[in-house]
Amino acid sequence: MNYFAHLVLSQPTIESTVGNLLGDFTKGVDQGELPEAVRAGLHNHRAVDRFTDENDAVQSLKQLFSPQRRRFAGIALDVYFDHLLMQHWTQFDSQPLQQVIDNFYQRMLQGHGLMPSKQMRNTTQRMVDYDWFGSYREVDSIGRALDRLASRLRFENNFNNAIEDILANQTAIETTFLLFFPKLGEHIQTLRIES
Repeated sequence: MNYFAHLVLSQPTIESTVGNLLGDFTKGVDQGELPEAVRAGLHNHRAVDRFTDENDAVQSLKQLFSPQRRRFAGIALDVYFDHLLMQHWTQFDSQPLQQVIDNFYQRMLQGHGLMPSKQMRNTTQRMVDYDWFGSYREVDSIGRALDRLASRLRFENNFNNAIEDILANQTAIETTFLLFFPKLGEHIQTLRIES
């Protein structure tokens, strides 16, 4: 799962928001120094990733990607799942999507003091300033985001234009996501990591 889905599966607090985003920024972080509620959010983030990575249906989707992009398939699916979550938002939540996005942004900004690294603070500031979540509603923006991710990888790759593999398998990916995401939500509720 990517940033938006992680926040959807978090608690409506600043500490949970920071912790559930922190999973992508833990390099060099002394987790023992984190406030307990932030640490619980981090554990929640990891539980989401673990359940997703171990799911057979999600693993099968990776095989739909062309051989040169298959190594990048998990990342591409994570980002595209954010898009699908927004496209089908009313199936998962009754709150207006824009209100949810605005609340996430507000908590992210309020949580800057709890963020343990400059990289995390800078990235979350860019997320708000450039409305990353709003842009994820459009499939073209997903394609551009994936190309930017591929260009930042430290090894030579052929991952650009990964959106082509996604669009070629759009129905299968969407069908799998709509079955998978409710199971993920139930799993996280059962664990009660942040309760």
